[in-house]
Amino acid sequence: MEQIKNDKLTVVVSEHGAELVSIKDNAGKEYLWQADPAYWNRHAPILFPLVCSVWHDTYRVNGKEYHLPRHGFARDTDFRLIARGDAQAVFGLHDNAETLKNYPFHFNLGVSYKLEDNKIHVVWHVENTDDQTIYFQIGGHPAFNVPGAVAGEPMKATLRLDNVSPIRIFGDVEGCIDKGRHEVVKTDKGIWNVTEDTFKDDAVIFDHSQLHHVELLGEGNKPVVAVDFKTPAVGIWSPCGKHAPFVCIEPWYGVSDYADYDGEFGDRYLMNKLLPGSSFMSEYVITIGQ
Repeated sequence: MEQIKNDKLTVVVSEHGAELVSIKDNAGKEYLWQADPAYWNRHAPILFPLVCSVWHDTYRVNGKEYHLPRHGFARDTDFRLIARGDAQAVFGLHDNAETLKNYPFHFNLGVSYKLEDNKIHVVWHVENTDDQTIYFQIGGHPAFNVPGAVAGEPMKATLRLDNVSPIRIFGDVEGCIDKGRHEVVKTDKGIWNVTEDTFKDDAVIFDHSQLHHVELLGEGNKPVVAVDFKTPAVGIWSPCGKHAPFVCIEPWYGVSDYADYDGEFGDRYLMNKLLPGSSFMSEYVITIGQ
């Protein structure tokens, strides 16, 4: 575990998955879900090289079939600490014999965390070290404690979206997208009250860059946590039926396959590609309090 801190926040990151495991303010209040396995045994996994699922866990590169589980392998792989300062830590993952079995590309993946006042900058850096074009998706999956929620009681949370009537898509066909199904999510001037039943069809997914700012609100509708992102998609999720006292705000460069998709990996919806020697970099920002 690596700890970084400033005068506002103390953050802990695990080398396993380069995953955030704690966000505390200077009063010691914990904002990140603490991975109770009775509800969900993760905190904030990195999703790479998949976001969500490929159809039947199978995809094709130049006609050859490969298999990857939901959300890819990075979240279950040990990263190496590359650099560390008082308020910043950088972790790296390279392709290896194990990753090449089911992801036939050479790559470097860097994940860095940098504190700035009451903000956490989460930066992703993907480098193509192959002699061919590589394809990937990447995303975050941070889970935040819902203010006032009690484990074992029905979850209710209030969010504020920067779009008053975004359109959701559904990833509930064996974990993949129902191409013919969508609906408008109704809010009260951006205020969106969610319950466990909101997620009866799994995550609520917004694509087409409809959202760039989501707040988790507390008493008096004051923001407790805000997430800012430039990703083309975002998922909002909490496990339905478990009375879990957290909600995830998930910036995604990618989503699931469409149901029944059997084309090439590189032709999937919201796929990212890198030419040999090129790289990709983006960030999302978590703000604690106002």
